[in-house]
Amino acid sequence: MAGYSFFGEGLPGIDLEELKGKLIVLEGTDGVGRSTHIGLLKQWLENHGHAVLDTGMTRSALAGKRLKQAKEGHTLGGITMSLFYATDFADRLENEIIPALRAGFIVLTDRYIYSLIARAIVRGADPEWLREVYGFALKPDAVFYLRIKIDDLVTRVLQSSGFDYWESGMDMHMGEDMYESFVRYQKWLLVEFDKMVENFGFEIVDASGTVEEVFENLRERVDRVIGRNGY
Repeated sequence: MAGYSFFGEGLPGIDLEELKGKLIVLEGTDGVGRSTHIGLLKQWLENHGHAVLDTGMTRSALAGKRLKQAKEGHTLGGITMSLFYATDFADRLENEIIPALRAGFIVLTDRYIYSLIARAIVRGADPEWLREVYGFALKPDAVFYLRIKIDDLVTRVLQSSGFDYWESGMDMHMGEDMYESFVRYQKWLLVEFDKMVENFGFEIVDASGTVEEVFENLRERVDRVIGRNGY
């Protein structure tokens, strides 16, 4: 089977041939349903006897708590935010994701470097610099991009958690109110994600259907990924 590789120089001291598990990413903009489907996929996989690790942004022991606290102040600059998220990701990659892959786990991650890159680009970061920053990241086995139209996304967010300061791009002063800012910011993010489809080999999953419909689609795709090599 094809082994793992890094996007750039990678982390030192890692024997990629030891990584026997699968790294599966769910990507997409805010409020699209990634967390819901990570939970459903984990339960389904565990019910079929697979060892599963689920992870996501701001969950690292090293930086997760402080990153959340810093965001509450609404004062983070773009570069500082990018480096803070990169630290969080690096800690989870080295101490959670790679050990789990070494042990043969299926790793489900709610977002990956792609969201971090998209968010940073719309805040003015240089794409080449970002590629250098995240060169230590592993290339996943599959990236499923939950794609949704902006009108459907707004409806879904309004019916669930409501608008969030950072998810609305309020730090960028893009609108008169949080609704207007959310729409503009998320449209910009969707443009960046769509650019990544070909560049990073995303598989597009229509996220506009019911939870059951989207999960069935994802389940078939995940089954194909893990089934190729004897799971």
